[in-house]
Amino acid sequence: MKVRNVMLAVAALAAGLSGFSSSAFAQAKEQFFPLLAYRTGPYAPNGTPWANGKQDYLKMINARDGGINGVKITFEECETGYATDRGVECYERLKTRPGVTIFDPQATGITFALTEKVPTDKIPLITLGYGLSVAQDGMAFKWNFPLMGSYWTGADILIQHLGKKEGGLDKLKGKKITLVYHDSPFGKEPIPLLQERARMHGFDLQLLPVTAPGVDQKATWLQVRQSRPDYVLLWGWGVMNSTALKEAQATGYPRDKMYGVWWAGAEPDVKDVGDGAKGYNALALNTSGQDPKVIQDILKHVHAKGQGSGPKDEVGQVLYTRGAIISMLSVEAVRRAQERFGKGKVMTGEQVRWGMENLVLDQKRLDALGFTGVMQPLSTSCADHMGSFSARVQTWNGSKWSFSSDFIQADEQILKPMIKAGADKYLADKKMTRRTGTDCQS
Repeated sequence: MKVRNVMLAVAALAAGLSGFSSSAFAQAKEQFFPLLAYRTGPYAPNGTPWANGKQDYLKMINARDGGINGVKITFEECETGYATDRGVECYERLKTRPGVTIFDPQATGITFALTEKVPTDKIPLITLGYGLSVAQDGMAFKWNFPLMGSYWTGADILIQHLGKKEGGLDKLKGKKITLVYHDSPFGKEPIPLLQERARMHGFDLQLLPVTAPGVDQKATWLQVRQSRPDYVLLWGWGVMNSTALKEAQATGYPRDKMYGVWWAGAEPDVKDVGDGAKGYNALALNTSGQDPKVIQDILKHVHAKGQGSGPKDEVGQVLYTRGAIISMLSVEAVRRAQERFGKGKVMTGEQVRWGMENLVLDQKRLDALGFTGVMQPLSTSCADHMGSFSARVQTWNGSKWSFSSDFIQADEQILKPMIKAGADKYLADKKMTRRTGTDCQS
């Protein structure tokens, strides 16, 4: 009887260990993507398609490719409501998951908070088109990747565009340019670059902050009407953008004199304003529409199977496509890391960071990924964590966006000294030092 009990106990233990080992094996074979999002609150109209694009691309990679070289992708979404404290809570809850890959904070305020945490946790941040502008300097910011552009590059591109419209940057002298901005780290980020350009070219820069979330802007636009600027730059997000366009219409400020950052140039910003937004301009990091192969693949492998994260007609919109780009870059960082650390293996956050720092997405690779015409080629390095720094201007015609400029590249002669100075100050404040050449190989 005792022998039988021992045998049963051994069998039970073996079964338990068997279950544990298979579970551990399953975990070890999955690359986990934490997804910070905001589907509630005043920023939901913009945050939702962005989040849907990120999810759907990951679903498509699993469905079409079986994961990343055989490694299945898993993900979990965490609602931040665009609030920094909730974003940090989401990060703390998800960062310990097995196979955690990379965080896209989806907000500049959350990025600021996490920038101090990720060096200890060894998890990279992807902040495509947002976050800390000085984080382009990879020798100072090992874990931050502001891919495709920062608010300094965006502001610089807009000033270049306005200079060209006027017949040369020298023609900006004496002009009035007003920045209507979200009163948050996001909205304040372009100010140093604009101040430097104002000093260089002699234009008058007016700064008008808008209290979040931006539903009350009447006083702001009365100031615009009184000062009568030659141009208004809009650094808004969510409901602030459509509100600004409606107030501009109400006060008679010409929408064709308004230029938004790339977070103020999507369908939710203009669709409710319609003809009232006609002529409004905004920067564009990517195209929109359902023609690209990657969008067709998402429709085929995800939405056609009833597994889409949102409505089918949203697929391919500006912010949806940007979300897909973010997930693509994250997946490609994993793929690049596997080339060095083991194909078909789950990558650690530290290994993914190396992959993110060594991306080579030339036109041939973008074509193979189905992103032909969607975005510019991108290549990162230890020193450059941005990879590309150009954008186009698009104009709303009352029913759709159309490009109204060629790609404009930010002026690195202006940006590099500012980035170096800003990064050095950050390091000094935090009592940190620059990376060495040896560290770049790690």
